[in-house]
Amino acid sequence: MPYHATAQRPDWFALPAQLRATVTARLGAPVVRARNAGAGFTRGFASLLCTAEGHRAFVKAAPHAEQPHLVDWYAREAAILTRLPAGLPAPRPRWTLTEAGWYVLCLDAVDGRTPRLPWDQVELTAALAAFTAVTEALAEAPTELTGLGLPHLADLARDDILWWVEVAAGREPVPPLPAPARTRLAELTALESRLPGYAATATGLTHGDLRVDNVLIDKAGAAWLCDWSWLCHGPAWFDLVTLLISGYASGLDVDSLFTSHPAAADAPDDALDVTLAALAGYHLTAAASAPPTASAYLPEHQRWTGEQALAWLSHRRDWI
Repeated sequence: MPYHATAQRPDWFALPAQLRATVTARLGAPVVRARNAGAGFTRGFASLLCTAEGHRAFVKAAPHAEQPHLVDWYAREAAILTRLPAGLPAPRPRWTLTEAGWYVLCLDAVDGRTPRLPWDQVELTAALAAFTAVTEALAEAPTELTGLGLPHLADLARDDILWWVEVAAGREPVPPLPAPARTRLAELTALESRLPGYAATATGLTHGDLRVDNVLIDKAGAAWLCDWSWLCHGPAWFDLVTLLISGYASGLDVDSLFTSHPAAADAPDDALDVTLAALAGYHLTAAASAPPTASAYLPEHQRWTGEQALAWLSHRRDWI
C-alpha cells in the first residue's frame, strides 16, 4: 500500500482565484511553492504552502457545497487542535476562514514524511512514544475538549464499526475470507460484540483514527500525530491496535508491543482480539462500499487493513 501517495487532491492553482487571494493575504506574502500532501483518502485540498518571504504553513480546504462532510471534519479538527493540551506532538492551528464557498484551516507546518512500510523499528518506536505522550495527556478528558460534545467510541462501535453481526444475519454479504476464517463467523460476531461495553468504561480521550498515514516523522526522527477530526471518548488501547496492524504486516512482534505499551495497562484480557475482530469486519465490509468522493485507493486500504487485522487475529487464536 503506497500510503505516501494515496491522495487525489486539487492543486493550489485549481482553487478559486478569490480563495487563493484571501489565503495569500492571510499568509502575508505570495505563495511561491505548493506541495500537496500525498497521504490520505479524501479529495480535499491539503498542501504545504511556501511564501516568497520563506514562511511555510500547512493548509487544508474544502468546498461547502460539494464536500460538506470535509468542511465539518476540518472545522472539528480546528476546534480540537485549539483545545489540545500544550506540548503534544500535534500540529498547532493558526487560523480558519471561509471564502468563495470554501472552508480553510491553516496549521503550523511539520517538516516530515509518512513512515515507510514495512515499518522501520526506530520510526515505529518514535510513533509509539508520541502516542504515549498523547495517551498520558488525555487519560482524563480535559474539560476544554469535553465541552465540544465529542462522540463516544462505544456509540461509534454500535452504530458503525460492528459488521460481523450484520453479515451473520444476512443483511450484508460475506466478504472474501481466507479458509481458516470462513467457519469462524460466530466467534467473530461474539468477539466484536464486546467492544461497546469495553469502550464505555474509558474515562479518557483517544485519537480515533491512528494509522500509519496519520503519522509524520520529522527530520529529527520524532513522530507527530495528524488528522484529529475523530477524537472521541474511548480507551487508548483501541488506537494502539489500529496503529499496530501495519506493524503486524511488517513482521514485527506486535503482541509484545501491545502488551508492553502503557495504553494497554488496563485493557481487558481479550481487548486486542475484540478490537481486531471489530476492525476486520468493519474494513472488509467497507471495502465494497467506499464513497465516490474518496480516493480510489480507499477500498485497497480498507481491504488490506481488514485482511491484516483478520490474519493477526487468526494467528493469535490458532485459526491458521
